[in-house]
Order: sequence, then C-alpha cells, then structure tokens
Amino acid sequence: MNGRSAPDQIWITRCPVPAASSVAWALGWMDEAFAADGIDVRWVREGGLNLVAPDPERQERRLFREGGNIQALAARALGAPTRVIGLTWIDERQAIMVRPDTPVFEPRDLAGLRFALPGFARTRGESISRGMALHGIKSALGLGGLALGDATFVDVPAPPVEQPSVAGMRRLWAGLDWLADGRVDAVYVKGAAAAEAADRRGLVIGMDLDAYPSRLARVNNGTPRPITVHEDMLEHHFDLVVRFLEQTLRAADWASTNLAALKPILARETLSSIAGVEAAHRNNFHRSLHPDLSTERREMLAIQAKFLHLHGFLEKAVSVERWVETAPLMAALERRRRSLASRESLCGQAPAFSTCPVELSLW
Repeated sequence: MNGRSAPDQIWITRCPVPAASSVAWALGWMDEAFAADGIDVRWVREGGLNLVAPDPERQERRLFREGGNIQALAARALGAPTRVIGLTWIDERQAIMVRPDTPVFEPRDLAGLRFALPGFARTRGESISRGMALHGIKSALGLGGLALGDATFVDVPAPPVEQPSVAGMRRLWAGLDWLADGRVDAVYVKGAAAAEAADRRGLVIGMDLDAYPSRLARVNNGTPRPITVHEDMLEHHFDLVVRFLEQTLRAADWASTNLAALKPILARETLSSIAGVEAAHRNNFHRSLHPDLSTERREMLAIQAKFLHLHGFLEKAVSVERWVETAPLMAALERRRRSLASRESLCGQAPAFSTCPVELSLW
C-alpha cells in the first residue's frame, strides 16, 4: 500500500448512469475484491461525499467517482486534487425533441426555433442541465452548418440541486413541459429517464444525435465520462486504485455477453425502466462499457473542457493531459490479461457443458 496502511473503507459514487463500476458492485465483485483486506465498500449517491467539491477540506480522499464531466472539470478548475484514471463512452440517446407538428427533417430546419435553456444553478459546476443543453444544441445546429446565433433561447428555471431520484430525474427535464405547452419549440434531452419523460408527453425526436457517425456531435457531460480519484489514493494506495479498475474491466467484459441480465441492473442505476434503457441505449452499447484513456477520448474531453470554459462553466481553463494519470489503468489491464490467461489455462480443455466461468475481453 505504498508505505501506508489500507483504509478500512472506500466509497464509490452511484450516479444514475450506465457504468461498469456500478455493474461490478451490483454483481458483488467490488465487495469480493476488497473484503480480503477488511475494506468495506460503501456506495454514495452523487451529492453526498464529494470528490468534486472545490473546497479541499470537503474532499473525500477515499472516493472513486465515475460521473459527468461538468462537475469534475469545474472542481478541477478550482484546484481539486483529482486525477482521471479512466474515460468511458456510452451513447445515451442524445436528441432534440419537438412537438409532432414541428417540421424538422434535417439539421438546417432547427434554424429560428425557440430552444429551452435551463438557468445557472447555485454554482457553475452544478449547472449541469444548462451545460448539457447548450452543448447539445450547439452540436445539433453545427450538423446543419448553423451556430448558436441561428437559434432563439428561452430561459427555463434551473432544476433543483438534489440527490438523484426518480422524481429528481423528471425535474431535470422540466423544459419538456414548456415544449408540450408550446412555450418553446425544441428541447435537448439525454438518457433513459428523458426518453420516458418525452414519450409520456407525446413528443417526438426532431434530431437524433446518436444517428450521426461522428462522435464529435455527441461530446457532452457524459461523453466522455471520467473516472476520477483523489491524488492521495494514487500516492498511498495505488494497489487499491488498480483493484477498483480491474473489477470495472471485469464487469465490462461480463456485460458484453450478458445483455439480458444487464438491462435490469441499468434500469435500477438510471432510475428508469427496462423500456427506458432499451430506448436510450442501442447499437450494442453493452459491448463498450470498458474504460480507456485513448487519444480519441482524451481529445474529446479536451473539447468539452474548452467549450465549458468558453461559456462560463469553469473558473479557468483545465489541461486534460495534465489531469490524466495512465499508470493505474495500464496495471489493471495487465492484471486482467493475466487473469483471463489463467482461466483459459485452467478451463481450456473443459467439455462444452462445463460450468467453468469464461469472461470475454473485447478491446
């Protein structure tokens, strides 16, 4: 443990998003991995213990966070001692919703529409709804050669900052009520809960950002999504960080071949239903829960950081390259490779009916 005794507990955020770390916890693998050292694994919803708080005195040094990048970047801009140890990318149905009587057939048809824009919350880092909507609208307009100036923005109240819940997720997309009432013409939405909320109101997709091949059209709060940890954990408990990532990779492997069993887990995690999960997550998403630190994902996080700084969500610019730490993920990948090789050695000659567990690695 790098010369310091192990903590008696660690904390992992439980954000309402698809995450391999959440899957690993749901399957009991996080408890299993840390129990041998007497370490209790605790889950906390975003907003409790807080690795992204700007105040160093409030930093939780034993917390792993896999969550949206707006809060993480805003805290980093204020000097939070965090490091990015992985980046995930899960397409979550980003779309521009309209009423059925609004003719939107291509991106250029968005010109002149009135878009709902949530207000700023208590702090820049908590203004997640506004940040998501503004970048999503910019991306949609850009696909038609348009800019933000080609649309009209109507301020809607910022949703309350609260612990994630089913009711809270509905309040996050309050602009849908304005759309249904005719006070705006279009609303950006993301995720399973939003898909269900729009469907309940009889709204339709004007533009499906997930349908476009370039991922640049979908760079936003959750794409890419950083896994962050306090620098103290890297310095004094590096092995625990690697262990966390190893179980995350293991769960991502499991998910890639267990879609039916995965859906109920994601329904619970996203505060949605299986139908909502199916509507929001398509195109073999279950095969891409693995974290990585590829050049592409780092560049896309840098695009998001630049956008947020330009539009007033960050106190100062953030260097993504200086924020990323690659060593833990490299070590976890090597451990995972050895684990799979060992299983293959033990089970490779097993008959077809054997119950020997086989887990598939896809990267």
